Amino acid sequence: MKPLYRKTLLRFLPIVFNLERANQLSLLPDKDLADLCPLIEPYQVTKNPVSHSTQQRLVHRYAFEELPSNPEVEVEEMSIDGGKVRLRTAKGKALIWRDYKAVSFHQLGVAAFFQDNSALLDLVNSQVLAEPLICLGDGHDGIWNLFGQIGEKQERIEILDWYHLIENLYKVGGSFQRIDEVKCFLWKGEVDAAISCFEGWSEPQVENFIIYLNKHKHRIVNYGYLQAEGISIGSGSVESKIKQIAHRLKITGASWESGNVPQVLRHRCAYLNGCLF
Repeated sequence: MKPLYRKTLLRFLPIVFNLERANQLSLLPDKDLADLCPLIEPYQVTKNPVSHSTQQRLVHRYAFEELPSNPEVEVEEMSIDGGKVRLRTAKGKALIWRDYKAVSFHQLGVAAFFQDNSALLDLVNSQVLAEPLICLGDGHDGIWNLFGQIGEKQERIEILDWYHLIENLYKVGGSFQRIDEVKCFLWKGEVDAAISCFEGWSEPQVENFIIYLNKHKHRIVNYGYLQAEGISIGSGSVESKIKQIAHRLKITGASWESGNVPQVLRHRCAYLNGCLF
């Protein structure tokens, strides 16, 4: 049988699953919802569906399970990054975008918070944190300000995401030979040697990159050594989660009431953490 259209799938979710679970699943993107076709097809002509509006109301009332603290699992690595959500405004006014933050515990799962840094910090500090704790992020000040409120400074190893670092290097331009030389020094965490490669070159993009290197000098580590030891050198874990959250938040034409955004984030994280099945 050919795959069912999304509308039909949504109508029969409450028949195959209990009503609360069906409303959780109704927010899945098309590619994930399609995986449920084999379970739903046998019911498509035999039962009565539940309306989409009823499903939506139940989802917004449902108390999704928060990411719990597991005393048996020590958080060794974590990464934080931000995403954007488009908010609904009064008729005739332009839509606005606002930030949310997500934290990925590389051993446990992900959690996201809309304009609520305190809740994010409470969750992180409730976990069993390793010493040292690996903290990964890009160059955004807001990310490092959050890390600064987690545990004690001497218990953290802050690492600037390698891929963001190199992305900024390529923005400088110049010869490939110079770029490769700088890249080799940075891979070993030798910031001063990397900066020396730009002596005599006073272009604005070079000066900005040197400022960037000096600002994050203590976060530019021996990436080669850490990678060989099996330690993450990039914040790809949280970035991939934000992309998957965006599959729901940024569906075509979507805008959200600000009061509903936290619940949508909780639902999406529950799905990514495997709490819906």
